[in-house]
Order: sequence, then structure tokens, then C-alpha cells
Amino acid sequence: MSLVVVLAIALAVVLGYVTKINIGLFAIAFAYVLGCFGLGMKPGALIDLWPLKIFFVIFSVCLFYSFALVNGTLEKLAGHMLYRCRNVPWVLPYAILLTATLIAAMGAGYYTVLAFMAPLTLILCRRTGLDMVLGAMGANYGALAGANFMSSQSGIIFRGLMTANGTSDADAFLYSGVIFAATLVIPFFVITAMLFLFGNHRNLNAAVADTDRPEPLDGRQRTTLALTLAMMALVLLGPVLQLAMPGNPTVGYLNSKIDIGLIAGVFSVIALLLKLGDERKAIASVPWSTLIMICGMGMLISVAIKAGTIAALAAWLGSSIPALLLPVVFGIVAAAMSLFSSTLGVVTPTLFPLVPELASGLSISPVLLFTAIVVGSQATSISPFSSGGSLILGSALEEKARNTLFTRLLFRAAPMGIVAAVLMNVLLTFTL
Repeated sequence: MSLVVVLAIALAVVLGYVTKINIGLFAIAFAYVLGCFGLGMKPGALIDLWPLKIFFVIFSVCLFYSFALVNGTLEKLAGHMLYRCRNVPWVLPYAILLTATLIAAMGAGYYTVLAFMAPLTLILCRRTGLDMVLGAMGANYGALAGANFMSSQSGIIFRGLMTANGTSDADAFLYSGVIFAATLVIPFFVITAMLFLFGNHRNLNAAVADTDRPEPLDGRQRTTLALTLAMMALVLLGPVLQLAMPGNPTVGYLNSKIDIGLIAGVFSVIALLLKLGDERKAIASVPWSTLIMICGMGMLISVAIKAGTIAALAAWLGSSIPALLLPVVFGIVAAAMSLFSSTLGVVTPTLFPLVPELASGLSISPVLLFTAIVVGSQATSISPFSSGGSLILGSALEEKARNTLFTRLLFRAAPMGIVAAVLMNVLLTFTL
């Protein structure tokens, strides 16, 4: 049965990729067949495997942050930040990186940020002569790193997956902070290397200097920005104080009452009362397909846990791979999986459940393995077969540019990402 479940997970990914149907829907179907007919579970027990807490948190947070998207706050902020570097084109890849990071950290999420940053980035590359792959990597890396922030979409998902597998809330918050820091450091080294190797940094022209100054934020957008920053501060306040003063009863009480999903729900009501955006557009902006994919795979992974698949795989890894090499191996496996699948929907829900047992059995820090998985997985997200790379390819207007970009994303960007991920995981092995 363990082998059958593993094959079902792989088949769900393959079918989703080939048919373009949401992987989560295949995962739900396989979970039903294997859970009820293979393991003898009752339908009600199988439905209970739906990760309700993760679903609610992602929905609530994305609903609130969608107001900044629908009323143009995030797009205008991106325009202002890029305008600042109009006279120094060589700074452009760093500006793209920081802009995407900031916007994603404010809660827009990876896919949303990349969807509007990728076309803008490729236009700027054509105007300045900046290498398109370099610009694409800046936008992709920035969207990934920002989304990994503790109160943003990916960071919330990582924390939910950690706590679902036995990690405490405080540790999950701390671990997600380490993941954010690691994925924020990598891009600066990769982009710097690519800028001087392939970026034609000495010959970049200054055409972008003619860019018009963006319009200032209007009243609704300023209010949205203030509300977004207040939300982030409130969500981070409790865990940060808990880490700083772990024995303080007042801090402990305050932290126990903070829930990011419920707080986001309150802030969504405030945004609606202040008329910061259209309710229907905000709800439509919630990443429903991502939610279905994550929760559907969550059900199938839960069936795998009940079948003993995760425990068997953890035992095999623990006995076959030296502890010192395990983070690097995890990173490479995650990178290979991410070439054709989603970090949030497939890679982390599949590999995160292995961490607690391996960490305790081999005396390895759990944060090292969690971080190695995310670093490895996000290294190849720019592959044209993965979600990030496909979004970038779709933003290339000309067929010739698209074909060239396809080859270079696959054979230049993805390999460089893998090398950087391996080096980072080696460094983390000796520091965490």
C-alpha cells in the first residue's frame, strides 16, 4: 500500500501537468479511492483529513491582501520603486528583486506578484539591454523570498505544514524566519554573479531614464498601505515578543490570542467598511486554484501517513544517507521535484512530514531540513516546466524571444539556481 500511495502522488503530479487540470483534484480522487477502499477508512474520516486550518488561514489572509491588489496599491508601489533606479540601469536587477520581495512580503503571494512583475520586467529588459534571464531571475527570486515572509502566503503555508506535523507554533514561526532569511540571501549572490557573467553590465543603456514618474498614491491606496503595515505589525508582534520574553505571562497570554487568519478576517471587514476595494473582485482574487492544490495534496499526504508511507520513507532515508549529507540530498530531491511541480502544492506537503522523525532519529536540527527543502525547491521554480517559469514565458510577447527564453531558463537559470541551493545547504549544514 505504501508503494501504491507513492505512485498515486507521482501520478497526480504527472496527470496535472499533462492535462492542465488542478493537481489537487486528482489528489482528492486518489485519496478517496486509496483511503476508503484501500485502507478501509470511513468517508467522514477521510473528509476530516482536509487541512481546514491551512485552508482558512490562506483564504482569510489572501482576501485581506487582495484589496491592495485590486485598488492598484501594489502596482503603483512597484512603479515608484523601479522609477528610483532609472538613471543607473545596472541597479535594475536589484531593484526588480527588492520590489518583488517587498510587494510579496506585503501579502500578495508568489503567483500574484510574478504575474504583474514579469511583463514589467521583460519590458524594462528590452528598453535597457538588460539580459532577460537576469531580469526574470530577479523578479522570480524576489517574489519567492517575499512570499516566504512569516506573515505572507508561502510563510503561512510553511508554518501550517510544520505545526500539522508536530512543530510548536513558536518554533514554526522561528523556522519560517530562517527560511525567509536564507531565500533572501541567495538571490543577491546569484544575481551579482549573473550580472557580471552574462548581464552586459558595462553596456547597459540609459533609456529607462526617460521613464515618466508614476502618479502618487491616492487616498484609498495610502489607507490600504497603512492598514497592510498595521496588519503585518500586529501579526508579528506576539511571536516576536514571545521569543524575546518567553517566560512573561502577559506576553504568553497575548500571543495565545493572536491568530493570523482571524486577524486578517477583521482587517478585511475594516477594508470593506472603508471602501478600499470591491468585495467581489477581492474574493475573485483569492488564489482558489492554489488552495485546492495545497489542500487536495494535503489529504493524499495524510492518507500516505496513515498507510505508513511517510514513516517507511523516513526510515529508509535515515538508514541509507549519512546525516551530514541529508540536507543536501533533500535540497536536490526538492529541486528535481520542483522542475515539474509546485513548491507549495506538491514539494513541501510531500517532504515536510518526513522532517520530524528524521530530525529526532539522526539528531539533526528540524529547521535545517525544512530550510533545505524550501531552498532546493525554489531553486528550480524558474524552470519553464514549473509555475514560475511558465508565467515568465507567458509574459514574453514575441515568439522568437519566448523560444530563446525557454532554452535559457532551462539550461542557464535553473542550473545556476541548483548550484546556489546546494552551496547554501552546505553552508546551512555547518551553521545551523
